[in-house]
Amino acid sequence: MSNIIEIRIPDIGDFDGVDVIEVLVAIDQQVAKEESLFTLESDKATMEIPSPESGVITELKIAVGDVVKEGDVVALLLVSAEADTSADTGVETEIASDVEPSTEVLKEEVETVVAVETATPTPIVAEVPKPTPVAASASSKAVTPAGGMAHASPAIRRFARELGANLNQIVGSARAGRITRDDVKAFVKQALTTAPATSGGSGMPFDLPPLRAIDFSKFGEIETQSLSRIQKLSGSFLARNWISIPHVTQFDEADITEMEAFRKGNQELARARGTKLTPLPFMIKACVAALKQFPQFNASLSIDGKSLVLKKYHHIGIAVDTDDGLVVPVLRNCDQKGLLELAEELAEVSQRARDGKLLPKDFQGGCFTISSLGGIGGTAFTPIINAPEVAILGVSRAYMKPLWNGMEFRPRLMLPLSLSYDHRVIDGASAARFTRYLAEMMADIRRVML
Repeated sequence: MSNIIEIRIPDIGDFDGVDVIEVLVAIDQQVAKEESLFTLESDKATMEIPSPESGVITELKIAVGDVVKEGDVVALLLVSAEADTSADTGVETEIASDVEPSTEVLKEEVETVVAVETATPTPIVAEVPKPTPVAASASSKAVTPAGGMAHASPAIRRFARELGANLNQIVGSARAGRITRDDVKAFVKQALTTAPATSGGSGMPFDLPPLRAIDFSKFGEIETQSLSRIQKLSGSFLARNWISIPHVTQFDEADITEMEAFRKGNQELARARGTKLTPLPFMIKACVAALKQFPQFNASLSIDGKSLVLKKYHHIGIAVDTDDGLVVPVLRNCDQKGLLELAEELAEVSQRARDGKLLPKDFQGGCFTISSLGGIGGTAFTPIINAPEVAILGVSRAYMKPLWNGMEFRPRLMLPLSLSYDHRVIDGASAARFTRYLAEMMADIRRVML
């Protein structure tokens, strides 16, 4: 006996709808359990929807360019009765007769689930694994339609507003003239390369010359490598942030000699809890203390640039290096967590990032970002602000330095700090005070408790 599974879109975070950018299977195709079926793209990430069981795709209900939301039926999967879908999922299942189709939708008992909704042989409910995100961010196409309202999804409208693009001047390339993310990006790219660009509302021209295509093979042997999905998606956002935000970077050093001694002295306690105590949880707690002391750093500038949104919560983004590129998941309510709890959460979210299993909601709500290159090297760098945040902390490799204590030089372990800040919101004096305060917190981590 065979059963039909209706595959639905699982929890995709706080999104009204996400675009279908790839359909990876065809009707009558045999698929394996957890094989990717579709790729979706939200404002923050792309994610793959896997198959809940092995079987044959009997019907596809979506196509590239469609917009879907949580709960939408996207495909029907024919599985054999031997694949007991309820045995290891803990999810309710209901099997109807081969003749009588079922249209009853069973309640979800887990975060992501396949429910029943069409009249085909033996519908059942089975758990769909969480979507596997491939990225975090965005990247180009364009031109201008007739009158009326532009045909675009809410996510695309929000994306266009962020880039300052007028949807009514963009011609959509998808079915029925729907505007895609690539259309918006191409429109912005064309505006930058064919006319003098202006900074966010200031009217100051950048007057950027267009880039010329060059045949590098004329000069010698070359090899072309495709950018990873993360690099392609994040590139335009990084360029936008660098151009639209007046960056200034403040450099300082923190004496972490005592902090390191305390950290190493508690490594056994961390191991007993199944984790590792790295310097990063200490940096997070010190940053939270500094954000409380200087609230303008824990804020976002309004779109019109006329007001500052001060945040009363403390969610810290942590840049994680993966094989596909840099991603920035967010740790929430860091002011309410201890060092060991932060260490455990860091290890867990970093592993999910490297496995490509972060969800869109994992990237949302950040107040301030830390980008640490200390494990690699370097003395200082200028990190790009992760808008709509107004500051980001770069951390380089710690090194021993002789410091004069009034009587003699003593070796001290110094940590280089690089704070990039939005000069529209933060002035140089405030940035210098912030980094000094941060360095003092790291020098004596006990002060964070005061």
